[in-house]
Amino acid sequence: MALLCAIFDRGWTRARLAGASGLAVWALGPAARAQVTALDPVTVTAARAPELQALTPFTADLFSGEELSGSPSLTIDDALRAAPDFSLFRRNDSLTANPTTQGVSLRGLGPSGASRSLVLLDGVPFNDAFGGWVPWSLLPREALAGAALVPGGGAAAWGNAALAGVVELFSAPLAAGTGEVDFRAEERSTRTAEFAAGVAAGDGTLEVRGQDLTSGGVPLIDPASRGPVDVAAASRHHWISARWVGALGSGVAATVTVRNFDEWRDNGTPYQQNQTGQMFVSAGLSGRLAADWAWTATAYLQNQAFSQTFSSVNAARTAETPASDQFAVPTTAAGVSVTASRQSAGGGTTLVGADVRDVRGETREDYGFANGAYTDQRFAGGRQTFGGVFAEESQPLGGGVEATAGLRLDRWESSDGHLRETSLATLTRLTDDRFPDQTGTELSPSAGLLWQPDESWQFRLAGQKAFRRPTLNELYRPFRQGTTVTEANPALATEHADSGELSATWQRGPWRLRLEGFVTVLRNPVTNVTLVQGPGTFPGFGTLPAGGLGQERLNLGEDRTAGGEFSARWQPSATWSVDFALLDESAVVTAAAVAPLLVGHTLPEVPRTNGSLGVSWHPLPAVRAQARLRRTGAQFDDDLNTLRLSQATVAEASLTFDWTRRLQLFVTGENLANARIETAESTLGVYSVAAPRLIGAGGRYNW
Repeated sequence: MALLCAIFDRGWTRARLAGASGLAVWALGPAARAQVTALDPVTVTAARAPELQALTPFTADLFSGEELSGSPSLTIDDALRAAPDFSLFRRNDSLTANPTTQGVSLRGLGPSGASRSLVLLDGVPFNDAFGGWVPWSLLPREALAGAALVPGGGAAAWGNAALAGVVELFSAPLAAGTGEVDFRAEERSTRTAEFAAGVAAGDGTLEVRGQDLTSGGVPLIDPASRGPVDVAAASRHHWISARWVGALGSGVAATVTVRNFDEWRDNGTPYQQNQTGQMFVSAGLSGRLAADWAWTATAYLQNQAFSQTFSSVNAARTAETPASDQFAVPTTAAGVSVTASRQSAGGGTTLVGADVRDVRGETREDYGFANGAYTDQRFAGGRQTFGGVFAEESQPLGGGVEATAGLRLDRWESSDGHLRETSLATLTRLTDDRFPDQTGTELSPSAGLLWQPDESWQFRLAGQKAFRRPTLNELYRPFRQGTTVTEANPALATEHADSGELSATWQRGPWRLRLEGFVTVLRNPVTNVTLVQGPGTFPGFGTLPAGGLGQERLNLGEDRTAGGEFSARWQPSATWSVDFALLDESAVVTAAAVAPLLVGHTLPEVPRTNGSLGVSWHPLPAVRAQARLRRTGAQFDDDLNTLRLSQATVAEASLTFDWTRRLQLFVTGENLANARIETAESTLGVYSVAAPRLIGAGGRYNW
């Protein structure tokens, strides 16, 4: 979509983004790499342009690049769990989780494999174009300048999929002649190496980055239930990228990015594996229309290939039977956007823009395994197109009050929806469905007030209306995983969310305290609704064994999520600090005409509480230590609230030592207490679990 930073002042080319410890991101201005300007804390997520965090009506959690790279966690998604309002669909991180379960949720708004939060990397949508989940292993762990989490905001600027908010990630800049090599080794044959180098190229800099990560993995099934068929979830991940940043003539800056990604995973049994390959290219320009107007424009193209195999494991876990071979999922996504911004002499900000995104994808899979071979083949998919225009105005009203209002108009279309099923033995067409095209128009308004009566106090009030179209995967792809059969639904309606929040922040001396309350009503949520349960043979689901489930993706009537978060930070000196955050929320089904028994049930995968306590200590200039406790409350693993996952407490720590001016050495520990973390429960009482204790060490060398 849009380049992140529309330049508000003369020749800004770098904006210093500072959260608790500082956050940095490049702003591509007319004179690229010319002037460095220090700013107050900034977030660009909700408004698609630099905004002082002090003047943003939506609350935000900011992570610096130092915080992300210094985290004990190996993966970026695990590092972001330091914010209690951030969670994945499952409790295990992206190193061991199936890619299709890596959807992100903010404030517990209807977690699912298809994210209800929009994730952006340098302003371009990062969610999987076919299914909505997030390929976290593609992210450069060491080469991120920072991240901004804005729960509850962003729909007026970004449109589709920002129901729960946005997560924005920023690539770190590289100066010509500089670079870094990072290496790390952990238990269970886990190794990762990442490199980055900047080279002068013409009127700019060519930034080359890459990563290789290999893991022997861990078994995903609890030892008490583990059988001969269960193997470690090993994986390999490789990516390389090149980005050129420079000037095109007078007053115009350009960025061109090319990225390639390959991933292979073993998903816990010998047969179940998946592979992903992706090629991405983008080009962006920025400049000035006049003294007080700046503009950005970008275009991108993504081409992806994905494959995955599923199986059904017997009750004794001694053998598995193939369930489906999703041998190809070709997907393309393309987009163009233009944004213009103006900062008035009175301190007001105007932002206008437009964008278009087109997605095409199809699953191609064999299914119906019998007598040692698959019996049938399925092709299912379609096309989605989104186009929107948006405007936002922020204006000081006097008396320490800042008002912000935004409006976005989207037009969407779902077309070419199809399902073709063929007998592999006779080549007879079993199903040949063409689904009607659908179109719709969505209006996404947002508004907020920020009041700062004095230097210590700050109050925020904000709200938005948002929408999400079901993904191609939800609309068209039926599937079987284990003993659960899930039917697709091409008639799924658009999800809509109305959300509001109120917060108060007090800061004085070493203390910073924040208390916030929020509520979101989600209408027409797409849910896998359990309709039948085995053993038996059922129309549409076939034969289900004992414990097997027959589900269909349906729109429930309404979900309601409400709660509050308290956070505190104490930094008595430059050598150490303590931060604490606790989220308490209730997420329940409030209306469900298609499944009345679900009314009053807690949403699956949403715990009542999430908490985090962290300590950062710098006893010597060359020594830094971090430690964190994360507490996740109990939660249900199914819509019927019969499968309960126990609460879990995870301890992690890291110690970093500057051996020389250029060489850093570090030691990390994840899940130090070796806690049992339940991630899923089957109807037969078999638990899946997250990784046990992992100890690692490594180093960073920069020049």
